[in-house]
Amino acid sequence: MAVNNDLDKIVTFHRKQAKLSRNALAELAGTGKTVIYDLEKGKKTVKWSTIMAVLEALNINLKFQSPLMEEYEKSTGKNT
Repeated sequence: MAVNNDLDKIVTFHRKQAKLSRNALAELAGTGKTVIYDLEKGKKTVKWSTIMAVLEALNINLKFQSPLMEEYEKSTGKNT
């Protein structure tokens, strides 16, 4: 799944499954309801920190993947 093209659908699906209104999710994430609307409509100008707050409120984790990720983790001593 191409998350960059489906983030709006993923957020909407998780919000609805959690039985949250846009207002309730905005309150949980510490954002305004307009941000939730913008995310669900695929607006591309939402700040990364705001997106992360919404994803955290919905208990959605991100994992970065690439052919070089294992090498990166070894170089930084991190295990993601």
